[in-house]
Amino acid sequence: RITASAGPDPAPTPAEVARIRDAVGLADLWLDEEITFPRLALSATAWSRTEWIDNTYPTWQQLVRPVVTSLSAALRGLMDGPGEMRAAEPMLRMALAGMFAAQVGQSLGSLASTVVSAGDIGLPLTEQPRVALLPTNVEAFSEGLAADPSDILLFLAIREAARQRLFGAVGWLGPQLLALVEHYARDITIDPDALEQAIESQLNSAMTAGELEDAGNALAGSLFAPQRTDEQFEVLARLENLLALVEGWVDEVVAQVAGQRMPAAAGLIETLRRRRATGGP
Repeated sequence: RITASAGPDPAPTPAEVARIRDAVGLADLWLDEEITFPRLALSATAWSRTEWIDNTYPTWQQLVRPVVTSLSAALRGLMDGPGEMRAAEPMLRMALAGMFAAQVGQSLGSLASTVVSAGDIGLPLTEQPRVALLPTNVEAFSEGLAADPSDILLFLAIREAARQRLFGAVGWLGPQLLALVEHYARDITIDPDALEQAIESQLNSAMTAGELEDAGNALAGSLFAPQRTDEQFEVLARLENLLALVEGWVDEVVAQVAGQRMPAAAGLIETLRRRRATGGP
């Protein structure tokens, strides 16, 4: 359901899985010649968008848990108020659950429609480092590019294999990235007064489960735009610097590995830089 709005999401075919494994196999041969980080224990694979969500969801649960804690604290604050608020607790919990689920679902659905690989956003989202590419999104990424589709697939395979080898070989790197995200999330606070006002303005007429879900969707955009603390700005800067170092290393390795072997590499490197500069996952 999360990915339905982004269009068809077919399961990878055996032929697509074989193409990806062949591309990663060649990428690994080239990487072996240029870097000392070893190959991964897990075989390369292909994922649909839904499979990307399924395989990364445990990490997302870990990252959003601090926000759930803040929501629970805000709700407890409301329950300490007037009797009518305490009487509305079941409805409020349902509304908040719907709101939070909608916000997380929309975010994951948006990411799943744009990422081309397991680690495309720069974070280690799988329990163990592994190379996984999304054929549907790779095809969408390739549209309008002059390079041959097989070259684009190989280029993306080199990038993902290099990134995942880095996470596998540098044991502290992945946990540190996730710890910074969690640290930032822990400082997200929900103002109970603002929450009460938002709920009263949106939920006065919401009675059915469907109406509660709609009201939760309406609340989500404003509730999750809190003011950042000085500590959050510091944590965000550290996170951005570490992500930039990881991506810079990947860029350098890919340029070294593919530059002399793939005529299309320079153009694809520039395409990815523009993609990062204008948004992307």
